[in-house]
Amino acid sequence: MGLKGCLSVVGCLAVGWLANTGNAIAAETVVLTYGFLSMDVPVADLEQLVETGETSDDLGDLLTMAGQEPDVLRSTLQQPIPLSPIALDYALNSPPGEWMLDQVSETIHPASGEAGKLALRSALIGASSDDREFTLLEVMQVYPSPEIVVRGDRLVETYNRIHDVLEPLEDLADILGSLEF
Repeated sequence: MGLKGCLSVVGCLAVGWLANTGNAIAAETVVLTYGFLSMDVPVADLEQLVETGETSDDLGDLLTMAGQEPDVLRSTLQQPIPLSPIALDYALNSPPGEWMLDQVSETIHPASGEAGKLALRSALIGASSDDREFTLLEVMQVYPSPEIVVRGDRLVETYNRIHDVLEPLEDLADILGSLEF
C-alpha cells in the first residue's frame, strides 16, 4: 500500500474514532424542511420514528402539513448502504464521489452553510466505521455540527443518488478484498 493508501486509512480511522467518542460534535437538531415549511426536530425524534414507527407530536404535525407519510421518512432514514469506511473514502475522493457530495450537500448540510461537503464526507465515513454500512439516520447522528438542515422533500431522491453511486462499489470492494497481493 502506498503513502496515499496509508494516509487514507489513517484518515478513516481518525474520522471513525472521532465519530464514536462522546466528546465529538454531533448533530442534536435537524432543521427539517418541506418546501416553505420548516421545523427544528431533535435527532431523538427521528431515532424514535425509526425504532418504533411513531412520530412525536411536532414531527407528526410537520409531516401532515407537508403531505408526507411518516413511513416514507422512516424507510428512507433506516435503509442501509453497505460500504466499508476505506472503500467509502476512496469513492468519495473520486470524481463521481465529489459530484455526489456536491449534490447531497444541497439536501443535508450544516445550518451554518459552511464546509458542507467536508462535513458530509466525515459523517458518511463515520457512520460506516463501526459496521461497514450506513443509513441516513446514522449520517445525521454523527454529522459534525450541532445543527443540520435536511430538505425532507428531497430525502428519498438523495438516498437514491447515494445508493446509485456507492452501492456498486461494495461488490468491487469485496472482490478486491478477496484478492491476495
